[in-house]
Amino acid sequence: MNVLILGIFVAAAFLLQALMVYFQIRNFAHNYHEVRQGGRVLIGKNPRRFRQGSLMLIGLDPDDRIQEIRIMKGLTVFSRFREVDRFDGESVAEVGADYATLHKLSRTERECFLNAYRNYVNYKTNNLSFEDFDTSRVSMFSLPIFSEISMKLKAIPQMLTHIFKKKII
Repeated sequence: MNVLILGIFVAAAFLLQALMVYFQIRNFAHNYHEVRQGGRVLIGKNPRRFRQGSLMLIGLDPDDRIQEIRIMKGLTVFSRFREVDRFDGESVAEVGADYATLHKLSRTERECFLNAYRNYVNYKTNNLSFEDFDTSRVSMFSLPIFSEISMKLKAIPQMLTHIFKKKII
C-alpha cells in the first residue's frame, strides 16, 4: 500500500514538474520574442546542476549597442526573467572587454554575459565551434524534480527509523 502511495506521489510530482517546465519555456519564448522585436539577441547561459543557474538575453541594435538585458536566475521552475538596466546604450564589445564594468554584475550574471560575449565574438569572427551548439550536457535528470526526488528518497530511511522508534516506545 505504501509503495502505491509513493508511486502515485512520484507520478504526480513528475506531472506537476512537467507542467511547470512548460510554463517556464513559454516565459522564455515570450521574453525572447519581445527582445527579438528590437533586433538581434545574444543568449548567455550558465547551467548548474545543484546551484543557481542563469540564462541571459541581450538585445542588440544594428550598431551592436545593448538595448536591453533580461536574466533568469534560480534553482526552480518558478524562476522568471527580470530586466537589468545597467548597460543600456553601451557597446557589447566594450562591456565584454572591460573588467571593471563586468564587476558591476553578480558572479552568475557575469558568467552569463561572458558566455554571450564569447558567442558574439565567435559569430563576428565566423569561428563558431561545436561546443557552441553542443547540448550533450543537458540531461533530463538535471531537472529540479529529480534532485527533489533524490533528497526525499535519501530521507526515507531516517524517517522510517524515527517512526519505528516511536512505535517501540
